[in-house]
Amino acid sequence: MESYMLRWGEMPFKIISKKKLAEKIKMIEIEAPLVARSAMPGQFVIIRVDQRGERIPLTIVDWNPSRGTITLVFREIGLTTMKLGRRRVGEEILDVVGPLGNPSQVLNYDRVCMIGEGVRISSLYPRLKYLKKCGSHTVVIAYAKSGDEIIMEDEISRLSDEYYVVTSDGTRGFKGTAAITLHNLLKESKMKVEVVLAVGSPLMLRSIAAVTKRYQIRTIADLSPIMLDGLGMCGCCRVIVGNEVKFACIDGPEFDAHLVDYDNLISRMKMYRSEEQLSLKIHMGG
Repeated sequence: MESYMLRWGEMPFKIISKKKLAEKIKMIEIEAPLVARSAMPGQFVIIRVDQRGERIPLTIVDWNPSRGTITLVFREIGLTTMKLGRRRVGEEILDVVGPLGNPSQVLNYDRVCMIGEGVRISSLYPRLKYLKKCGSHTVVIAYAKSGDEIIMEDEISRLSDEYYVVTSDGTRGFKGTAAITLHNLLKESKMKVEVVLAVGSPLMLRSIAAVTKRYQIRTIADLSPIMLDGLGMCGCCRVIVGNEVKFACIDGPEFDAHLVDYDNLISRMKMYRSEEQLSLKIHMGG
């Protein structure tokens, strides 16, 4: 507990650099030396932009211990991410706590397939960097609605042994879904892997799990439910896995994709949607 409290008090969290990756998707590098020194692939931070802001989780996409910085990628979709997107280089974020969660479960495998959807394609990057150093064979499926939402392509494709792009509208790569592409690759025996990691919406995760269950491939789902304290005390991030209650912040964020109750997860993620839209309208005119 003490280490987390130290990270809450670490100040300032200054924005060092900022980059637009796609429409409404941005990357920022911020000063957070304590987090940068101990981060591992798959972990995340919880941030609060200002005194009146909510707390939201963001995956640590990269970190540099010598510079004392971490890199975050986010989509401007709610009030907090809108505020974060308006912060300029040199300005500060009020709170950054982490690293939270457990390191990725795929780090010790030799042949890994990773699937990322939209903005969360970015969270594959730290895992790929680690696996590349270990000499693992990596297959990546980057999926988005449209080609202009395929982010960090140069960085991720360079680290991948096999790299596939899939878009719903067919503007880039294969036309269709990540699940269909995965099924085709497995059916045609073009891909031999020990484990599949999926990062994205619950609907995408569920479809991937249905495919891999058929092929009896161990599959890990990276879940991102509503979170508040990140320490397992508030209970906001509870999920049902194998008929047991788990907390994504301390038990996850990765879980056996074949055991997750996706209906429960989807329902809980919709709980405060109307309040979020009202807050955005009041504060940002959105």
